[in-house]
Amino acid sequence: MKLGLLLILGLVGVQCAQIRPRVAPDCDPGVCNGQNCRCFNPGVTPGGFTPRDIPQIVLVTFDDATSRLLYDNYYSDAFVGRNNPNGCPVKATFFMSHEYTDYQVVNLLRNQGHEIALHSISHTTSPDYWTTATAAALASEFKDQRDMAAHFANIPASEIQGIRTPFLQLGGDATFQMITDNNFLYDCSWPTQTYIGDGLYPYTLDYLSKQDCSIGICPTESHPGAWVLPMVDWLGSNGKPCAMVDTCINGATNEAELLNFIKGNFDRHYNGFREPFGFYVHAAWFSANATNYNAFKSFLDYLGTLNDVYLVSAKQAIEWTKNPTNIGGAANTFACPSITPAECTKKTCTLQKPNEGERIMVSCVPCPPNYPWVGNPLGQ
Repeated sequence: MKLGLLLILGLVGVQCAQIRPRVAPDCDPGVCNGQNCRCFNPGVTPGGFTPRDIPQIVLVTFDDATSRLLYDNYYSDAFVGRNNPNGCPVKATFFMSHEYTDYQVVNLLRNQGHEIALHSISHTTSPDYWTTATAAALASEFKDQRDMAAHFANIPASEIQGIRTPFLQLGGDATFQMITDNNFLYDCSWPTQTYIGDGLYPYTLDYLSKQDCSIGICPTESHPGAWVLPMVDWLGSNGKPCAMVDTCINGATNEAELLNFIKGNFDRHYNGFREPFGFYVHAAWFSANATNYNAFKSFLDYLGTLNDVYLVSAKQAIEWTKNPTNIGGAANTFACPSITPAECTKKTCTLQKPNEGERIMVSCVPCPPNYPWVGNPLGQ
């Protein structure tokens, strides 16, 4: 009887151990200090450089469908002829969702040196879908989307290394388990309000993160080698934090006022710890009125006057954090990449999306028999 009770208690203990969250230990900078491990450590600059010796990284990212209309109206115009201080073209990152994306445009942006990253296949609007999804379910949204984008845009899958969950609904440990299980490099879905102006640089989840979670669910477990590119919030003119530019209350009535608002948020980084400054936006904000787009271009003009500011991709920001250099070394760190252009023979596909009607999809390869979607990313 006693032996049987002990066996039962033992089995219960094993089951509890299996479901109990495995909280990661606090980070030890003496151990976590290599290229693939960096502590959550606000105020500590990579490489130990003083902020004034660090190149100011600026990240311009766009969410949602990457369409021909957006390319023709904005992307083909905003970045043309703009170079970093080393003479290399500036770069943006496109967190693309699938529906209404033009894969010829994805191919074109990649060939121009911009980063293609992922924003899910379905872009489901339910927050619970993302915060409660398993790692396997998230893989069907992101790992399969990498296969989808590589196939239909005819670009190397190995280049697609970053994700951002829709509506910034971080899914806790499942998100980062999916990242490590599927050889992604980083997530950029995690805003911070607590560490505005505190020098929060990219870090890995080998150890416990103490970053605040204003949206979604925080991870608590160890995910070695998974990088977090924190979205340091802006402050609106009403003093409230905002993660995406188009959600900020800016109080501007004209282009000059909006430019000053943008520069005010930039200066918090540039005159502070010089952690990466994110201009995270939906391109639809440009369509809202001409003032928004013109102020954005004026901001890019302003950055072009600064010899220690580099507008690079999110992936480049992670790589710099792995191997930090001072302003003098940034010219080599952000050297012009050698890009082998990927071919694209435009195919316009008219496909039936189940239960929703007809969809037009532009592809670089022959049209699939079915509309590509979750569970059938290549439309077979």
